[in-house]
Amino acid sequence: MTEGEGDDPDDTAADELTYADAGVDIDASEAATAALIGAVGGDVEGEGTDSDYAGLIDIGDRYLALATDGVGTKLLVAEALGDYSTIGIDCVAMNVNDLVAAGVRPVAFVDYLAVEAPDERFSEQVGEGLSRGAELADMALVGGETAVMPDVIKGLDLAGTCAGLAPKDGVFDGSAQPGDALVGWRSSGIHSNGLTLAREATTREHAYDDPCPFDGYETLGEALLEPTRIYADLLDPLREHDVRGAAHITGGGWTNLERLGDNRYVVDDPFDSQPVFEFVQSEGNVSDEEMHRTFNMGTGFVAAVDAADADALAEATDGRVIGRVDDGDASVSIRGLTL
Repeated sequence: MTEGEGDDPDDTAADELTYADAGVDIDASEAATAALIGAVGGDVEGEGTDSDYAGLIDIGDRYLALATDGVGTKLLVAEALGDYSTIGIDCVAMNVNDLVAAGVRPVAFVDYLAVEAPDERFSEQVGEGLSRGAELADMALVGGETAVMPDVIKGLDLAGTCAGLAPKDGVFDGSAQPGDALVGWRSSGIHSNGLTLAREATTREHAYDDPCPFDGYETLGEALLEPTRIYADLLDPLREHDVRGAAHITGGGWTNLERLGDNRYVVDDPFDSQPVFEFVQSEGNVSDEEMHRTFNMGTGFVAAVDAADADALAEATDGRVIGRVDDGDASVSIRGLTL
């Protein structure tokens, strides 16, 4: 509790941390993205089909898909601890999981590492993580680029692009239907989004190398660096059970379900949140709604499927039925919240 808290009923609200307070305004970010898309314009020749998770290009009998993403401010935790061994996995995962959500099999990955100054130690660790991520995703790591830009970069930045292929009847149409079931799969932790909020909350009263107050990690920083789960192994079961669409729960948290169409998504049995989320919420005095609009809260990937096929899909994987799709205005109901 901070000094003076409780003396004034307004103090709690004043100390409540939001993603925007930490420096990331989701609404402003979405508006900027929309402006970029509007300036780029519509499809060019060689057009494919729309997807919220990947760019799809018609190459005849199938689609070539491309996704690009980075690691974000998780890099600052790695820098503080001097441990870059897992961020390559995150970089691969954030791209691969988007392709899987589109119904695309990842086949190749290239990375872009921008640094303030070259350093063999962290370059080797980043490379080991990228290699491990590619192995987990069962795809080729075909190269990349390292740029030394001391006038632009402070520390380092890591991003990548993933290419994938899908038969034309293999891409998910992305449209959930009322009456569908929602099947979910557990996350490994915070993954690689919302770290700006998580870092701000953690460092209010702690350092990254402080002992971790919950089991599984030696330090708080180690808990924040838990690598993003890669869901590539789900692709075949998703196709076999005729999944309509899938959502990768990243930036925007549970509102990502609304990418599956203007329905009411009722999540009544999500996976339990890992202790790291409880810690971030407590230390940052973050509201339940803000947590669910920012983080995966224990469930990292969700698919909409005909209710008759939901149990079989869950049993064929390590998933479980977590909710349903209802008629109604676009919204997500979870843990007593409406997002």
